[in-house]
Amino acid sequence: MVFGVKRVSVEGAAHLVLVDGVVPLHPQEAVFAAMLTGWERQQRARLLAVSTIKARVDLVRRFAVFTGTPPWEWLPGDVEDWATELLSSPGPLARSTVRNYLNQIAMFCDYLTDARYGWGEQCVEYFGTHPVQICHEDNTPSHSSPYEGRPEVRALTRRELQDFFDHADEQVLRARASGRKGWLPAFRDATLFKVIYGWGLRRREAGNLDLADFSRNPKAPEFGRYGACYVRFGKAVKGSPPRRRTVLTVWDWSVEAVAEYVAEVRPLFEVGKRQLLWPSERGGRITGRHITRRFAEYRDALGLEEVLHPHCLRHSYITHLIEDGADPFFVQRQVGHAWGSTTSIYTHAGSDFMNNALREVLDAGLRGAD
Repeated sequence: MVFGVKRVSVEGAAHLVLVDGVVPLHPQEAVFAAMLTGWERQQRARLLAVSTIKARVDLVRRFAVFTGTPPWEWLPGDVEDWATELLSSPGPLARSTVRNYLNQIAMFCDYLTDARYGWGEQCVEYFGTHPVQICHEDNTPSHSSPYEGRPEVRALTRRELQDFFDHADEQVLRARASGRKGWLPAFRDATLFKVIYGWGLRRREAGNLDLADFSRNPKAPEFGRYGACYVRFGKAVKGSPPRRRTVLTVWDWSVEAVAEYVAEVRPLFEVGKRQLLWPSERGGRITGRHITRRFAEYRDALGLEEVLHPHCLRHSYITHLIEDGADPFFVQRQVGHAWGSTTSIYTHAGSDFMNNALREVLDAGLRGAD
């Protein structure tokens, strides 16, 4: 910690949050609250999303409750104790989630220990000590693999995928035959799952689609206005805005599914001039939680493993394209992966594909022997 640095009027600086010459009635609570306010301002100045900032601040508060001490009294051992609890308590968190949590605590400590913001000097003045960086390589889980999801999570086989889509369509027919209004959301959700798989989208990417996000592809005129899907809410990296990409259409059946929904079903939700593709029954946009819940409902009805979730449809898209002979770099660009190694991790070659490939190898060997 370096003190004596000239005050700099940057967003989040202590002297811009605390009032000079005023001793708060409860200094610990006041200074901690000011630190969080300053961190919020610093992150807003970096144009981070409001939801991202709120989640980070809430996590710091959670860590403070766990330690029972303010940030200027935190120790490296607190990080180790918290990580142990997160990894071992009932319903333990995934290693990647815990690492993300600790990285956010480290970012907060970086902010507090940066001399430009002046928190060290303020803490020494008030409490006779100062905050330090408590996260280091020896007490923070390393990112040792590009993919840290559970190994049980997999792509659906083509048979499972067809059964899933058939089941979703059956719910529409049953609701419609009984005269219930529920057939509209059932049709919407059945189409949504086909779009997630048909364009290899993440849950958030699909849920935030608008009508204008589909466009023509001059190189594939047979798909009409659904030749390409413009993704506006791709996965962000290190606090950056959502990444955008264009996914080219590869299957005509997916075009037929979304075109039928847009022409015949979506207008019945009475969304007026709004562009949202997946309106809820109340007129808003459906939530990611709803997508997960509906997927789980259909998954359980088919007797599939409980660990499977909507992202498995994206796994399936990657796997099936690779099995069908698509160029790996094309698949990588379609799904928005920066590295081909990440795409390969998401690829789960099915047993039928592997056995057919084995048969070809064996037959070629036998022909060579002749």
